[in-house]
Amino acid sequence: MSSAPHRLSLASRRGFTLVEIMIVVVIIGLLAALAIPAFQRVRQASQNSTVANDFRVFSQAFESYAAENGSWPSNVAAGVVPPGMGGTFKTDVWQNTTPIGGRWNWDKGNFGITAAIAIQNFTCDDTQLAAIDAKIDDGDLSTGLFLKTATNRVTLILEP
Repeated sequence: MSSAPHRLSLASRRGFTLVEIMIVVVIIGLLAALAIPAFQRVRQASQNSTVANDFRVFSQAFESYAAENGSWPSNVAAGVVPPGMGGTFKTDVWQNTTPIGGRWNWDKGNFGITAAIAIQNFTCDDTQLAAIDAKIDDGDLSTGLFLKTATNRVTLILEP
């Protein structure tokens, strides 16, 4: 009979107590609270670099087209590759949604600008756009060649 209480005490010590489980949950929560903002900053920095690089690649392609043909390509709708531009850059990137939301758009003669590359219907905030502007231009969305030209449109001017 003396072994029965011993078995109960071993059985009762095999599991975790509620306090131990709560401590683990709190620690996991604290780690998540620290990791999630860091992950979001890294993701946003990656998006900014990708968009800035895509603007550079596309602007070089359009400028090469203009140098070879003596004029800019025809204006087209958002996400549509202008005629003659298919072989000069990755058309799948142009046709897909950008990392900051919205679609790429070639602007010829719109908004009083001769030639420009735009993203319309983006979903990021002005802080992220200003960070992209800092990589491409002057960091100010109201001056320079990278402008916020409407509430849902940013434009990189190739020829004013």
